[in-house]
Amino acid sequence: MAIGKLYIGRKVRALRDQMKATQAQFAERIGISTSYLNQIENNQRPVSAAVLLALAEKFQIDIGELSSGEDDRLLSALSEALADPLFAAYEPGLQELKLVVQNAPGLAHALIASHQAYRRTSDELASLDDRLGRQPGAGETTPYEEVRDFFHFVDNYIHELDLSAEQLAAEIGLGEGERPGALAAHLERRHGVRVVRAEPGDETLRRYDPAARILTLNAYAPAPTRDFQTALQIAQLEAGRLVETIVTEAGFRTVEAQEICRIGLHNYFAGALIMPYQPFLKAARLLRHDIELMAVRFGTSLEQVCHRLSTLQRPGSKGVPIFFARIDRAGNITKRHSAAKLQFARFGAACPLWNVHEAFEQPGRIIRQLAETPDGARYLCIATQITKGGGGFRALQLRYAIALGCEISYAESFVYADDLDLTNRTAFDPIGISCRICERTRCPQRAVPPLKRKLTIDHDRRGALPYEMG
Repeated sequence: MAIGKLYIGRKVRALRDQMKATQAQFAERIGISTSYLNQIENNQRPVSAAVLLALAEKFQIDIGELSSGEDDRLLSALSEALADPLFAAYEPGLQELKLVVQNAPGLAHALIASHQAYRRTSDELASLDDRLGRQPGAGETTPYEEVRDFFHFVDNYIHELDLSAEQLAAEIGLGEGERPGALAAHLERRHGVRVVRAEPGDETLRRYDPAARILTLNAYAPAPTRDFQTALQIAQLEAGRLVETIVTEAGFRTVEAQEICRIGLHNYFAGALIMPYQPFLKAARLLRHDIELMAVRFGTSLEQVCHRLSTLQRPGSKGVPIFFARIDRAGNITKRHSAAKLQFARFGAACPLWNVHEAFEQPGRIIRQLAETPDGARYLCIATQITKGGGGFRALQLRYAIALGCEISYAESFVYADDLDLTNRTAFDPIGISCRICERTRCPQRAVPPLKRKLTIDHDRRGALPYEMG
């Protein structure tokens, strides 16, 4: 696969600073002139393939860490923000946006945050209840959104937590699902905490009594859920100090955001404990990402497997860059992460042409789709419906669709690509990210016009849409 032109001056400079080397020392080590290194660090010249390989060889780093990652996500978020009519008089080119992302990421983050505040304020002012727009803090980023962005921009991978969970898994003897009673036994042995099942009628999923040292789990929850909740309790008892350090360094603005992030970090540790990084990565490669076989192998749910697959971004030992999302029946994306180029819209619902919606119509099946986004990128997408609930006939059953996928260049690593014609461009369905920023002019499923297109209304002619786009 061609590397193409890479302007990664900020990353090269950060690597040199990490090595505590002068430009002359660093340039000599990778075999280039000091002036060339200076031009690279200031993004005046791209990094050649030879230099990229030298960086990987001399410093034992993954080329993918230099050539992708946060820049793709930040570029996507910045592009979406600047598509707003608010910036109608300013239409930067792709290269200009890349330079901003590479040289001034802090400025890009600040602009995105300002645009979020503007969007929320505008929506509130447009609502029937204009009193909401006058409440204190109405235009600020919500704690939930702040935490979502934190995980988004760290690539959904928390290195210290992941390593700690993997080490503990090895200590307990957790491997590929071989843990009947191991988590509960560890809780009782190390912390004196006894795991019991709740009484019938008690709908609480998990309840911990620190005084009595008793962890009560829902009697009707599936085994993967009970295991996860037990692992979550271990996370709270053993990873608390590490979690506090991460939360403090994140610099959240509110106590609510800190608390939400603690939940996310404890959940992360629990997932990494029951699906330790290296055994899980090895199984993913061996089973070619067959999520059903992996769920059986690790004794987990499909959602747990898919979510964990999206976190395999350890430096020097990365998995396939994957996107993962969970969608409810109304089309709301309730979980989202992408280590691939495809980035989910921060506003609006998912594209109706995406196969994730079809999963609700075919429960129990894994739906495959070859898809192409407006930028020409192509993907292998899979989706399936999951049901959450329990407690008998009258209990509420929550239904979601989970989606997983990768760029087509990685498709051969997935069993789901077998028998699909990956070379036939016409086999790819045209999908978008969100109607408000999608540039496809002839999509019959369009819900709203794109933000930066002029509309033409012809009262004597009607197509699939009641307007044409200029």
